[in-house]
Parts: sequence; C-alpha cells; structure tokens
Amino acid sequence: MMIENDWLAPLQAEFRKPYYAQLYQFVRQEYNTTQVFPPADDIFNAFHMTPLGQVKVVIIGQDPYHEPGQAHGLCFSVKPGVDIPPSLVNIYKELHDDLGCYIPNNGYLVKWARQGVLMLNTVLTVRAHKANSHHGQGWEEFTDAAIRALNTQDRPIVFILWGRPAQSKKSMLNNPNHLILEAPHPSPLSAHRGFFGSRPFSQTNAFLQERGAEPIDWQIENI
Repeated sequence: MMIENDWLAPLQAEFRKPYYAQLYQFVRQEYNTTQVFPPADDIFNAFHMTPLGQVKVVIIGQDPYHEPGQAHGLCFSVKPGVDIPPSLVNIYKELHDDLGCYIPNNGYLVKWARQGVLMLNTVLTVRAHKANSHHGQGWEEFTDAAIRALNTQDRPIVFILWGRPAQSKKSMLNNPNHLILEAPHPSPLSAHRGFFGSRPFSQTNAFLQERGAEPIDWQIENI
C-alpha cells in the first residue's frame, strides 16, 4: 500500500510521522486477524485514480462500505455487480433531477475518478460489518493532510461536503479560487432535509466552465 504519483510529495512527510507508524501497525494487525475492507491493494485507490494535479472536484465521504465486495477505495462507489447502496441511490436520483442523467444499473464510479473527481473517505479502512470501526486510529490526520494539499492548489476546485463529518473539514478550506458546496448527507436518514434539490452537479459544472475548465460528464453508463 503506497502512493506513487504526484500525491507523494505533499503526503510524504505523513508517512514518517509517529501517528502513521501506529496507524500502519494497527491496520496491518486488523488485516491479519479479521476481515477488513477494502482489499489492502485498494486502500489508496482514490489517490491512484485521481492524481493531485488533475483534481477538479472533491467529494468527501466518511469510511468505506463494510459489507463484502462493496468497497474498492472510492467513497460512495461499489464494484460492478454489487447492489447500489442507499446513499448512492439517492445521489443518482439527485443527478437525474439535476442534469437528467439516466439511473444506471451499477454503482461503479471510476468514470468520475478518471475525470478528476477525487472521492475521498476521511477514514480509508473499516472492519467487516462494523461501520466507523477504524475511526480515530490516525486516518483522519492523513486525509486532512490531503485536504490541506488540495486547498493550496491555485486552480478552481469544487469541494462537495455532504453531511456533518464532511462539513467539519470546511475550516481547512480558505482558498478563494475554490467553491464549497454543502448539503445534508445523501443517506435515507437525511437526504430529505435538503440533499434533494441541492443541484451539486450542475453547480459544479457551471463553476468549472466559467473558469475555463472542462465540465464533468457525470453519466455513469450501464454495464
């Protein structure tokens, strides 16, 4: 589990800090003794698939899906052939209402990642069947370093903050080049409190286009 692209420079110092040594030991122990998601090779997929220099949009999630076969290192995304989780069902509904995209038969969001949408969970691993079980072990410090690196980029970036945990990162985002979009979490528990109708996708594309950047093609195709 290592990062090799242009994310390495801003994150390299983290790998040498005491908290990361403890985190590494904890995660290794968990993988050796229990079932952990995503597969170890997928932990850093958000960084692998969306190099720092290509990030246009950041979607911040909480921690990986905790049932077998779902998580593969991108927040909200699941592998092909896996049922679309409820939060993503609601994201697709909003995408349909916002941009008219058809609702696809899969939840595999790699197409977004390849276009510069960084889909970053604040915690990158989880124990099977136990949401938030790796919370407070050091991942938050690591992903905060990534968010700070994004904040310093001088090109326009849209930060989409759904729900309170994501919105707690707002204090790190003070670069006037960037746009911050906030809404309730798309989970069935909170989506009706203002996630539906928030139109994040059209707002993102309008912002990018106004600043001369290519918009995101948000349509996930059927498999």
